[in-house]
Amino acid sequence: MMPSTRLLAAVSFASALSMPQSRGMWKAIGTTSAGNAVFVDTRSVKKTGDLIAANVRVVFTEPVKGARGTFASYRTSATFNCAKKSLAAKENVYFADAKGTRVIDRSVNKMPGFGPALGGSLGDVALKYLCTK
Repeated sequence: MMPSTRLLAAVSFASALSMPQSRGMWKAIGTTSAGNAVFVDTRSVKKTGDLIAANVRVVFTEPVKGARGTFASYRTSATFNCAKKSLAAKENVYFADAKGTRVIDRSVNKMPGFGPALGGSLGDVALKYLCTK
């Protein structure tokens, strides 16, 4: 593949990921320490004091093998506590595709608890982005 063709393919892929997808407007906000692209659904962001609720997702550069299949992307609905630098995940959804349309696994936490965002993780990238706005 010619260098210009690779660049065009990369730009096309990045554009596709930042386009509106299932239920939201996804905005690229950074990458994890593993190089996975992180997005926030701009329509889902709700702020109440030090708390910010939002849907965030990650697209894996290399698909991840799990017990129920191979995941290409992941979305979570979480509340971020800016003052305490912690988060609580309410719902987690794993997808077979990068666009987030083919659900492989979904879980809902009945009583989400706040915990630290691990450095370089999806939660860490989202917390830093949401809490600096």
